[in-house]
Amino acid sequence: MNKLLKWGKFVLLLILCVRSAAAQTNVFEYREGGIVRGAKEKKQIALEFTADTFSTGAETILDQLERHNAKASFFLTGNFLRKPENKVIVQRIVRGGHYLGPHSDKHPLYAPWSGEKKTIITQQEFNADLANNLREIERFGVKRSAVKFWIPPYEWYNDEIVQWSRGLGLTLINFTPGTRSSADYTENDAKNFVPAQTILDSIINKEKKDGLNGFLLLLHFGVSPKRTDLMADRVGELFDYLQAKEYKFVRVDQLLTPAVPLPK
Repeated sequence: MNKLLKWGKFVLLLILCVRSAAAQTNVFEYREGGIVRGAKEKKQIALEFTADTFSTGAETILDQLERHNAKASFFLTGNFLRKPENKVIVQRIVRGGHYLGPHSDKHPLYAPWSGEKKTIITQQEFNADLANNLREIERFGVKRSAVKFWIPPYEWYNDEIVQWSRGLGLTLINFTPGTRSSADYTENDAKNFVPAQTILDSIINKEKKDGLNGFLLLLHFGVSPKRTDLMADRVGELFDYLQAKEYKFVRVDQLLTPAVPLPK
């Protein structure tokens, strides 16, 4: 009888584990295999900042994060990390307890902007480029084992890039759609220019309409000098609003860990 009871408990536990694992595959939102949103049960947001060439506005962003006692995640290219003038900025990111992850080394394009989204880089080139980016990150005291998530250059990828990432032990993530936040790089005179006020309004309106639980909110850590309407000058206002709504800013590895397997 005792053996039957033990066996019954084991089977019940196994069923619960299977159900739990099945439920977890729906916790995150995916686009083309990359994670674009975390779990929605908590009022948590992961602020993502990417950079390649420019660092205009970086110090302002770090000042505001410090003022709001907020954590963020920075995805920087090898190009950015190698620049001597960025050394102090990157050191400040690491010292502040923020997440530091890859954004590629040379910021290559992985697939055409239009037509079939076919990979235009070899896997060997892909692996070598990311390895170089990771080495630059390690120079700032971040252990390779601590780097689990990354954002591809241009936030542009396909399923093959996702699979190659997994082969390197990295989980590809992107930003949550629904706001204009990623347009903060657009230059003043460009046809696709989006003012900072429009970006700020889009985030606030999204929050009012649907909430931002589990949001991966992407902004650029640096923009071209040809853009003078800096979103960096408005992030303090944005942080004030979101914290007043009781959102907590967490690192991507806090929001997305444990990372669930990609849906079959």
